[in-house]
Amino acid sequence: MRFSRLPLLWRVFTINATLLAVAALLLAVTPVTVHAPIALVEAVDLAVGLTIMLIANFLLLRHTLRPIHRLVARMGKVDLLRPGQRLGEQGGVEAAALVRAFNEMLDGLERERRESGRRALDAQEAERLRIARGLHDEVGQVLTGVLLQLDSLAGPQADRDAQVAETKQAVRQALEEVRRIARELRPEMLDHLGLTSALTELSRRFADQSGIRVQPSFGADLPRLSDASELAVYRVAQESLTNVARHAHASRVVIVLEPGPGSVVLRVSDDGRGIPEDVDVNGHGGLRGMRERALLVGGALAVKPGRGGGTEVRLEVPVGAA
Repeated sequence: MRFSRLPLLWRVFTINATLLAVAALLLAVTPVTVHAPIALVEAVDLAVGLTIMLIANFLLLRHTLRPIHRLVARMGKVDLLRPGQRLGEQGGVEAAALVRAFNEMLDGLERERRESGRRALDAQEAERLRIARGLHDEVGQVLTGVLLQLDSLAGPQADRDAQVAETKQAVRQALEEVRRIARELRPEMLDHLGLTSALTELSRRFADQSGIRVQPSFGADLPRLSDASELAVYRVAQESLTNVARHAHASRVVIVLEPGPGSVVLRVSDDGRGIPEDVDVNGHGGLRGMRERALLVGGALAVKPGRGGGTEVRLEVPVGAA
């Protein structure tokens, strides 16, 4: 049996027993003697021998325990938002068993995180849909009715006509705001016309509202994604544009949607100031939400400096992801 396959207890025992046996053998075959009281030369010999044994013991034990130290260091770097990170089963029996248990624990945590995150996002989207329908159907209809009533009240008197016109304009603005909120809560175009059309409309609205120039580039032959994956791509693009407007100080944004190897790739890049060094791209609220969405559809999200400055958000979603 290889030494590395022995249990940790027996490896430590073997190292120490070997050193003690070597020391006993040296005492037996060398002319070294110890008198009472001990002489200075004998004390020096014992001190040198003890020092050599301690150093050898330390070096051998450090080599034996190094796999466990490496395992502990790598455990501290595992991020559940980056799935698939598994440790190799290296080292002795205990280290391999510990790695195996840790990898199994990661499997369970990732499954539970996906399920709980999916339930939370499904509930969130259902609530958004309910609110959007309420705004569109209930409040929108009421405001439309008010407009019709004001139209019927318009008369020949100039003052009343001016007040009615002013009130109608205010109601139109409120109605447009309700429609805008409903679109942001639930992208109807995504449900009816598909991902490309929804991203085109999102880009147009963002450019109109922010004054930042948007360059969309959408592939013509994109693979079909599931509804959940399309929604994830749309929400990541929406959040990326929101971050650009709030933090980037950019003048131009490029949105690319293109096919990948068995996937669809979204890239949103700007020419702004980039991500500050003190911002945690894993723990920051908006970025963390994007990572959660990517994780739930089996995708991978990366946030990195852009090639020409600024920031680039890249999302890759596999085709057929549920």
